[in-house]
Amino acid sequence: MSDFQTRRITMVDTQVRPQDVTKFPIIAAMLAVAREDFVPQAAREAAYVGGNIPLAPRRVVLEARSLAKLLDALDVVPGEKVLCLGAGYGYGAAVLAEMGADVVAVEEDAAMAAAASQSLQGQAKVVNAALIQGAPAHGPYDVILLEGGAEAFPPALEAQVKEGGRLAAIFMEGALGVARIGHKHDGKVTWRFSFNATAPVAPGFEAARGFVL
Repeated sequence: MSDFQTRRITMVDTQVRPQDVTKFPIIAAMLAVAREDFVPQAAREAAYVGGNIPLAPRRVVLEARSLAKLLDALDVVPGEKVLCLGAGYGYGAAVLAEMGADVVAVEEDAAMAAAASQSLQGQAKVVNAALIQGAPAHGPYDVILLEGGAEAFPPALEAQVKEGGRLAAIFMEGALGVARIGHKHDGKVTWRFSFNATAPVAPGFEAARGFVL
């Protein structure tokens, strides 16, 4: 067993299982996907430590705990079409693909999108576009996951999820954040608290700022 495999098992045993994430497909996927292959070369040694891994300004690989709990709350099942926003180097997309989802991964940084496409090796479709645009041409989606923080979630993205579909994002208020799961019914998305988490606000997901005189 390689050193990275040992670290992967430790990550799942110490960062995921203790968070009441017990669904076998999530556990199995996080044990199977080599997280070190989905981070910058300089961050490979830190791939399995707790906490978000910085990728670029306001961009991270979500900590294993947060990703696992989001996937647990979303209750993704094989065959569902999932839109990953802010895919980075593709780790979240790889985990979802391992779980049997049909994944479209949106990444606006061209270099990261290229790296994700190479690492994913066809497991997911990678789209190089602004995160807030999503990928409407490939939708609608059963699930939309933002791998980052948000102050507001654009209605144009909510429109890309199917009726009865689910969304997930970490909503930030200053330094504090909460993960929320959205459910779409009658064309409207209702967001509910899931757990406490933090992530930098992704580009395009800032709240509108009013003018102050």
